[in-house]
Amino acid sequence: MPFSFGGTDIDGLKVITRKSFGDERGYFTELYKDSEFAKNGIGEKFEQENLSFSRKGVIRGMHYQLPPHAQGKLVSVIRGKIMDVAIDIRSGSASFGRYFKIELSEENRKSLWIPCGFAHGFAAIEDSIVLYRTTSEFSPEDERGIIWNDPGIGIEWPEDDHIISQKDSGYPTLEVAGQKGDIF
Repeated sequence: MPFSFGGTDIDGLKVITRKSFGDERGYFTELYKDSEFAKNGIGEKFEQENLSFSRKGVIRGMHYQLPPHAQGKLVSVIRGKIMDVAIDIRSGSASFGRYFKIELSEENRKSLWIPCGFAHGFAAIEDSIVLYRTTSEFSPEDERGIIWNDPGIGIEWPEDDHIISQKDSGYPTLEVAGQKGDIF
């Protein structure tokens, strides 16, 4: 089996570790295999694939889309290292408002499965190329976000010099998003 699947302390999130097969030429690893993922409880079909480059210090997030275009995401790092973060924004969940973070890198060959109902973002610890597959196409009218430094959530981000887009800096707190009905 080219993957190992592990749970997290937040229901629905899964850490996937890819096996790598290497020799003097380099290495080979599978990023995704439909049958293996389905056998391990991830049966969603992916509709879009995205690739981003982020310089060290960049924080992207915390993004999500509302139904009917909610997105599950499978996040992998092709080059570099990130701290990947998912916040549970499912209002009926026992872990509502909690976050999970994990280092993803080319070296550790880990990916994170984030189902619908989570806000997602990451911090680039190094210059990084991130690949993520989504279960729904991008829908600007359904796009939402939570401010990256929401004090009610308290994410511990690496480093102090952050590079953040104006759009990501303007998102509301989870509490305000909830009051507006912009959560799951």
